[in-house]
Amino acid sequence: MNAMVKAEGVHKSFGSVEVLKGIDLEVAQGEVFCLIGPSGSGKSTFLRCINHLEKINAGRLYVDGELVGYRQKTSKPKKNKKGETAPPVTKLYELKDSEVALKRRDIGMVFQRFNLFPHMTALENVMEAPVQVKGETKATARARAQQLLDRVGLADKAANYPAQLSGGQQQRVAIARALAMDPKLMLFDEPTSALDPELVGDVLDVMRDLAESGMTMVVVTHEMGFAREVGDSLVFMDEGVVVESGHPRDVLTNPQHDRTKSFLSKVL
Repeated sequence: MNAMVKAEGVHKSFGSVEVLKGIDLEVAQGEVFCLIGPSGSGKSTFLRCINHLEKINAGRLYVDGELVGYRQKTSKPKKNKKGETAPPVTKLYELKDSEVALKRRDIGMVFQRFNLFPHMTALENVMEAPVQVKGETKATARARAQQLLDRVGLADKAANYPAQLSGGQQQRVAIARALAMDPKLMLFDEPTSALDPELVGDVLDVMRDLAESGMTMVVVTHEMGFAREVGDSLVFMDEGVVVESGHPRDVLTNPQHDRTKSFLSKVL
């Protein structure tokens, strides 16, 4: 299968603090790829690099075969005065903000905090991007938004404002909003961490449904049960590096690295 996400030696620093120290990994099309690790390990930063919310400092990052945030241009071979052919030179050129935004439309992202527009109803929140970004008619966007709210179990909450919804309901609206752009990749940054425990299940059920539909998903999570049951691959990160990776059940039940064992003994 072709890789939907491919990272090659990805580094990211904030000032003098190196957060990502050479990440190499691949996410196949249709795969549910889970990232776990302690706070500050670089998981969320890596997720934000995938859709160029953060710019990497070194390495290469691809989504669906295309460089993230950059265009690669290779010069034509040239002959010098001696008639020798110089090898081609490959350079990277950063994309314009408008070009980045265009590519970002294909990547849905769900954050810890729901970031819904408080002055818009659930239906209007889901409609907004297709109308403003893709130029859909309001009628088309409204019909699609209603379908998506039904899909996440909130058909009866279409006219409610975010303040009238529970945290779990707001997060499900946020998922519907991301899906409204018909993304080929969904990123989840600890989508249940801000929720009361009794509200987590409904959000995870929606994510399970997405996984079963074949959506490619990269999920930063502390929900080990979800990772074990739904995930196809799991990576444990710590201090900006991939410490251990494999099938979720293998990593969670039989970790090979001492650091992984220590982390899991505290969270399982």
